[in-house]
Amino acid sequence: MKFTLSRSLVVLALAASSASYAADYPTKTITMIVPFAAGGPTDTIARLLAQAIGTNLKQQVIVENVGGAGGTIAAARVARSAPDGYTIFIHHVGHSTAPSLYRKLNYNSIDSFEPIGLATDAASTLIARKDFPAKDINELLSYLKANKEKVTLANAGIGAASHLCGMLFMSAIGTDLTTVPYKGTGPAMNDLLGGQVDLMCDQVTNTMSHIKSGKVKAYAVTYKNPVATLPDLPPLASAGLTGFELSVWHGLYAPKGTPKEIVTKLSSALQAALKDPTVKQRLADLSTDPVAENRATPDALRSHLKAEIDKWGPIIKKAGVYAE
Repeated sequence: MKFTLSRSLVVLALAASSASYAADYPTKTITMIVPFAAGGPTDTIARLLAQAIGTNLKQQVIVENVGGAGGTIAAARVARSAPDGYTIFIHHVGHSTAPSLYRKLNYNSIDSFEPIGLATDAASTLIARKDFPAKDINELLSYLKANKEKVTLANAGIGAASHLCGMLFMSAIGTDLTTVPYKGTGPAMNDLLGGQVDLMCDQVTNTMSHIKSGKVKAYAVTYKNPVATLPDLPPLASAGLTGFELSVWHGLYAPKGTPKEIVTKLSSALQAALKDPTVKQRLADLSTDPVAENRATPDALRSHLKAEIDKWGPIIKKAGVYAE
């Protein structure tokens, strides 16, 4: 007679033998689910980490792209996966905004996962079309106050880093601008380069080359301090936006119920990966920072995720932006 074990029975079975099970883990290929299409910043970071984590665990880690709905399709799939350590998940700050952005989720961003650890941080940059009139961040803020009806702010779609940055920026300056959503960073950036839209706030990974080539006008970064790759670009806080800080961070997760011993192995492999000189150099080339070892832990990611959910909830509610 054929039968299928329910997920709860799998959890109980694994819990009963977690010590011996974890001692042998991993014995087969691990799949890292990426919630976006291949070629983007999250995918690039995932593939870099997957290779290094696999080396540390002495087992292959393959990347599978499961795009759509701002990462929620992939998250729901991982939440339903067997909690055996062979399916893990990487997501950025969007994992903390999904509870507020989406009216219905088939998972809980905190309760449906076991955090493995934070992985990377990247600043965002506030940029404009090349011929935008404001010369610096102070002129820009004055210009926006006086001309808010005429200014357009592009983003890559609901839940994208550029969308979140734009909402946080408008909230900080107390000025609503006309937002123009696109289906991805590429189309949004193309229209900014072509002068069809005025502003965009996106992670430095996507904007660095355009800033350095002079194809866009850059005003500020969203860290408290300047970033090493753009030392002349001031923090937004320097223009009086006290407390303004946005990090496009990435974290790794396993399905809820994954044995603690396995999560610990995965976290240790992540920490080792982030200290690898090759990984550090590749991340630097992407203008992305590996987190400190004490942040690449389950407890650190759990605390950070909760804090980010609390931070974004009121901002998204005030903006009145929701996705079905």
